[in-house]
Amino acid sequence: MILPLHALVRERLTSALGARFGLAADAIPPIVIDYPPTRELGDLALPVAFELARTLRKAPKLIAEDLAGSLRDIPGVARVEATKGYLNLFLERRAFLVERIAAGAPNVAPPPAAGAVKTIVEHTAINPNKAAHIGHLRNSALGDTLVRVLRFRGVPVEVQNYIDDTGVQVADVVVGFRHLEGKDLASVRAIADSTSTRFDFYCWDLYARVADWYEEDKSRLQARLDALHDIERGGNESAAIGAFVADRIVRRHLETMARMHVDYDLLAWEGDILRLHFWARAFEVLKEKGAVFHQTQGRLAGCWVMTIEDDAGAVKEPAETDSPTDEDESREKVIVRSNGTVTYVGKDMAYQFWKFGVLGRDFHYRVFSRRDDGQPVWATCGEAAPDAPGHPAFGGAGAVFNVIDVRQSYLQKLLKQALAAIGRRDEADRSVHFSYEMVTLTHNTARQLGYTLSAEDAARPFVEVSGRKGLGVKADDLLDILEKKAGEEVAKRNPDLTAGETRRIAEAIAVAAVRYFMIRFSRGKVIAFDIDEALNFEGESGPYLQYAVVRANNIFQKLRDREGVGEAEFLRPLTGTPAEELNGEAHGHDLWALVLEASRLDEVAEQAVRTLEFSVLAKHAFSLAQMFNAFYHRFPILNEERDDARRWRAAAVSYVRNQLAGALSLMGIPVPPRM
Repeated sequence: MILPLHALVRERLTSALGARFGLAADAIPPIVIDYPPTRELGDLALPVAFELARTLRKAPKLIAEDLAGSLRDIPGVARVEATKGYLNLFLERRAFLVERIAAGAPNVAPPPAAGAVKTIVEHTAINPNKAAHIGHLRNSALGDTLVRVLRFRGVPVEVQNYIDDTGVQVADVVVGFRHLEGKDLASVRAIADSTSTRFDFYCWDLYARVADWYEEDKSRLQARLDALHDIERGGNESAAIGAFVADRIVRRHLETMARMHVDYDLLAWEGDILRLHFWARAFEVLKEKGAVFHQTQGRLAGCWVMTIEDDAGAVKEPAETDSPTDEDESREKVIVRSNGTVTYVGKDMAYQFWKFGVLGRDFHYRVFSRRDDGQPVWATCGEAAPDAPGHPAFGGAGAVFNVIDVRQSYLQKLLKQALAAIGRRDEADRSVHFSYEMVTLTHNTARQLGYTLSAEDAARPFVEVSGRKGLGVKADDLLDILEKKAGEEVAKRNPDLTAGETRRIAEAIAVAAVRYFMIRFSRGKVIAFDIDEALNFEGESGPYLQYAVVRANNIFQKLRDREGVGEAEFLRPLTGTPAEELNGEAHGHDLWALVLEASRLDEVAEQAVRTLEFSVLAKHAFSLAQMFNAFYHRFPILNEERDDARRWRAAAVSYVRNQLAGALSLMGIPVPPRM
């Protein structure tokens, strides 16, 4: 890890600037720490002299030379040189590597700066009406990586998954069961309990059939409205079927996401927001603060509306599919319709208020399921659950990240605006829309998935996933295909493995293929998923990173088999081993450059959180794996005759392996035992 050293250097430099030039701390510009282009020039470079040249009315070269003489005795720094206005720091290489090997694999970086607050990350939020699809995998991969990196940085995180169990999608499945198939709750339960079909797959097909049924006769949309009203009112057959469907589908979603190593602390059900009258309370707050007003004239007469600020209105409002009529874009956003029904925005406002602890109400809670490690997955409920005492304190966060695709930008801006309008500007500033673009398919992958491309699709650079066109890609189907192809490759490379061992390794490789592909691109970029590219063991892929760690582990296994010593025992004499190999006196600085790059994991993680761009983490891991593989081929360990060279090379491999495995862990990627 490198950030503690950065902090120490900044502290000493600030003191030196005060002592040498009489600068107060608030007069010193932010101290940037860069890396020289080669290790011969140094390990850290500080351009602070250029920043201070005008203030001090001195040449940067003279400032740097003055400071270099003052920056002595920094723990971990061997020497400081002034070069063309830069302060170049050379680290104490032996101590640097030995200390970090002793620390072991990175789990939690140093705590963040004072003021870190409890943070809620809401992600996945799949409609509980059918199986998860490929787009949900990008949401969950991004959301879960955000959670992991925040926790790595020492931030307390609560992971929530919003369940829209009262929306139009669930209503459509209810319509399908009741109107198209004539089934009651008992019949639906029998389908769900059957072992011959997966219930979420069954509902996937039924949902598509309902869409076709509506297209044949628009008057049938009244069945949707009736189902929506029945679900919201409760106490009837449609509501019972809807509740059952949502429960069973969510359980399937959790199974799918568990395959991706994604889990949650709390499932927040929209129906409970309605049953506990969260919206009624949120509406009171909005009215008390003058954030909404009752329109008495014009097209919106009788509605409660919120005036849209310029930045929110600049984003095109999406169609409101759970309403009988869509509202035109307007300077006034309808929150409550003239007939007294709340729009989708209102329910989301109530939920966002609760997340920040400004609603003055709370859910009841129940244990919904348990993860593989035995920890409970909690869910909200509308009444006290006698069998679920001692639940964690949910909500009341200081910061909230909503991981939702870019099409929801308008809604997310309204949520920020609503918080600001009730006087909660700090909370509005910490309400973050973590947006991302959609997932498409390459032509190659679409064909592998069995789709026949139309001339229109073939003419485009990628194939858009669309349930209406029959191009819906179920997440589990994709994972199954990836596991099958990975298993074939693993079996070919390792014929001695049992079928069970091959399967478990293939599962890990499939997860790596999906998760790395979903975050390696900028989140603002539309990505075209390609099965072969994602599984390429030699390209920029998750399996390539896994293979680098497996290769490093194999080195130590062979060392144990050949010399009968374990990794820790082999590395123990480093403090007394000549360090020419590490210091660059034997074969240049390649070994040290590899170590220094590996140490930057916490710096890269901090950058990822600051910019909310996790492609930088993926790129760092890939670059590190490339450096390691190049080093591995140029500087063999087991066949090296010099004992000191073998030990320092092994030390570098040990540290890089740990850091690379740490980077994989942040991306939710497991390391298999073989590949």
